Amino acid sequence: MSEQDVREAFRNQAIFCDRSGTPVTAAVVRGIAAALDRSTETGRRVLDWQGDPRGSGDSVPLRLAGGFHALARRGADERLSRLYRGELEGSDAVVAGVLHRFDAELSSWLDSPPQTNETGRAAPIMAALLLLAEDYGLPFELIELGASAGLNQNLDRFGYRLGETQAGYAESPLQLAPAWEGGSPPQAEVRVVSRCAIDQSPVPVADPAQRERLMAYCWADQAERIQRLEAALALAAAHPPRVQQADAADFVEAVLSEPQADGVCRVIFHTIFWTYVPADKQARVRSALARAGERATRARPLAWARYELNGQGGVAELHLTQWPGGRERHLATGHPHGSAIAWHG
Repeated sequence: MSEQDVREAFRNQAIFCDRSGTPVTAAVVRGIAAALDRSTETGRRVLDWQGDPRGSGDSVPLRLAGGFHALARRGADERLSRLYRGELEGSDAVVAGVLHRFDAELSSWLDSPPQTNETGRAAPIMAALLLLAEDYGLPFELIELGASAGLNQNLDRFGYRLGETQAGYAESPLQLAPAWEGGSPPQAEVRVVSRCAIDQSPVPVADPAQRERLMAYCWADQAERIQRLEAALALAAAHPPRVQQADAADFVEAVLSEPQADGVCRVIFHTIFWTYVPADKQARVRSALARAGERATRARPLAWARYELNGQGGVAELHLTQWPGGRERHLATGHPHGSAIAWHG
């Protein structure tokens, strides 16, 4: 993409942050866009970006936003710390100064995509599981793709208010109650008998430095989101998730070739992940699911639940495919973080 396209990706991300009520993150992203030039390694790498820098692609603005937040969290620059406390006047100059002063460190944040592991996205997935629980009355084998640190492997240990429906554990330290429009998913029991997860670059959540990196990817002015992550990390300490390093297509082909237990509903799920999967591997995942779906029965059902961006201005959609039969449903649309959901059922 051209330099103009790259800068436009930053400006659009800043607009999205503003609309999401996160003015500090918006100011940082906007300041980076203004400061980018070829006098820094970071600027050269961003302006020469070979992929898609947008949030629906490589998320370059949020890679650097994570780096700036990490610097602020450790108090590396006093002016930056004041900016993160909400003192936005002169923010462009502050961001430009930090970009030059911490060029090498910020450049390293471009090496990998954001690992937000947003626990709010568990809400739409739980809504899909409630439907499946009502349909089959079976416990679940949960298989998550693109799991990052695996925090949502504990999704059945969260508490939920999904419209009029209560689910999960009322006493959980992590409670999710997204703004809700439309009807509610059914009241049903979600029982998980096995769970596994993969990611190409798993985040070892037991490592304090990696936990801090996850915190840095949270937008600083979203206090509730940060509190959710802290609660999820506490749950992960008590119930450590296991995330294998694996390619999604290879893993899905392998796991779906394994026998499925009678009386268990096998569910493949992922959230804001699909856009990072190359088209050829997307096709392999779809083919593996279709082949496994041909073998599915009411006693051994298979489902594919995904909450993914729809390419229309920062909107995510919840889709559910069920086998036997291959029935596909568009269940909901919502905010990419799962903070607001419009239920279609």
